[in-house]
Parts: sequence; structure tokens; C-alpha cells
Amino acid sequence: MRIDKFLKVSRVIKRRTVANEAADGGRVSVNGRQVKASYDVKVGDVVEIAFANGPVKFRVKSITETVKKADAQEMYELL
Repeated sequence: MRIDKFLKVSRVIKRRTVANEAADGGRVSVNGRQVKASYDVKVGDVVEIAFANGPVKFRVKSITETVKKADAQEMYELL
């Protein structure tokens, strides 16, 4: 699954266009490397996003195409 879609489905970022802009703007890194929106995220990847109020770092636990809002936080664990 693309990183921009994962960020939207897991509800880390609310809109896919915002996730796409963040990735293409160099604010998303996976395993220490900056990635573009088309990067395919895998289980076990460590993702770091530079938000305005500080970075958020988490590990991908599962990848699903659709998920309910209550179960979205089970797709990743904060580090």
C-alpha cells in the first residue's frame, strides 16, 4: 500500500491529498530515508512525520485496505 494511502486509512492524517503533499514535501521518512507518496509501506517499517508541533514516530503493525475508525489505531504503534 502506498504511504499516502496508509496515512489516510490509519487516520494519522485526515486527507490523502494532505498526506501526499507531506510525503512529496519531504516531511515523511521511512526507516530513516525520506520517501515520496508512492513508496510501498510494509509491516515493520518505522515511519516518522514532521508535523509543525514536533515529529511523530510509529511502527506499522498491519496493512488493511479499509478499517473502521475504532480499529484504525491498531494499524500502528507509537514509538
